[in-house]
Amino acid sequence: MSPVTITPSKKRKHPVVSSASEVPAKIRKTEKKDGKGKGRDREFHVVNASLLVSIPPVFSANLRAGVDEMLDSMVMRYIPALRGVVLSHSNVRFAEKTATIKADCPFLVCKVNFDATVWSPHVGMKLVGKVNLCSPDHVSLLVHRTFNVSIPRHHIPSDTWEFEYGPAENDPEFAPDALNDVDAGTSDTKEKQEEESGGKWVHKLTGQKLGDTDGQLEFTVIGLTVANEMLSLLGSIQADPFSPEYIIRSRSPMKAGEAELDTENIDTGRGDMSADEDDIDSDEDAFAVLGRKADEAAAEEVRHRAEEKETVKTDKRRKLKAEAREGKEKKQKLKKS
Repeated sequence: MSPVTITPSKKRKHPVVSSASEVPAKIRKTEKKDGKGKGRDREFHVVNASLLVSIPPVFSANLRAGVDEMLDSMVMRYIPALRGVVLSHSNVRFAEKTATIKADCPFLVCKVNFDATVWSPHVGMKLVGKVNLCSPDHVSLLVHRTFNVSIPRHHIPSDTWEFEYGPAENDPEFAPDALNDVDAGTSDTKEKQEEESGGKWVHKLTGQKLGDTDGQLEFTVIGLTVANEMLSLLGSIQADPFSPEYIIRSRSPMKAGEAELDTENIDTGRGDMSADEDDIDSDEDAFAVLGRKADEAAAEEVRHRAEEKETVKTDKRRKLKAEAREGKEKKQKLKKS
């Protein structure tokens, strides 16, 4: 292990972002708290973190550029060690004056400290987002015009709000030509018409659309979802969002006066592809049914191929036996002659 002296370099104004660079998982953070529990009330935090990085040899002449590139690859990604999405980094500094090269690996290993601005919402926090999509099953919002939030139907008070379907596509009053009649300069009007084309949630008494005049809606965070290093939230506008009454069930109970859906007479438009009544469990999820049927089809295909191979082998055996029998008969005829 040989030490390498780190020479300070000028900070880049526009660092190059490289998506191929790997970020080590070991990150240590320290966060300043403003009083008792006040840090948990804020969704944005400035965290002092330390990171052990392996700098590629291409940055041997400018180690700071290699560190900046690795930190740039963390921006807008959810980092579990920081418990949030990194928005920016600043005040990068080397913890030691030397870097090490281990064995024959050309990468320079060093420890750096930096300040990271992190968006770190937590369960129970109240946030405000803008409604951008309404459907009978959920309401979709955008927080800070960037982060996705989904509010399921059972977390919308049914005694106060109801879903109002938008006009049909073949409605002459809502034809594509009708949209062209609107002034081209009013882009906000077009966006509102596109949002309301699929329907909207309205107040049962006043008919007011869900959200204020600007579409802003306050909600409570009840869940966090991380997929592909992207963070999305699950929200609720119930008075008590953590009540067991609003836990997702496989099948919601039917309300009084609500007609039961007749699944036997629905025309699926797929001919013989419609499923039999005995094959689908009423409490089973549709995706689970599709997955089970796909597995059954794959198993049937494997069985069919095995039968075909066995048939081919049987035909070959019969052909060989017939050829052997014909050969014996020819030999017997030659002997007799």
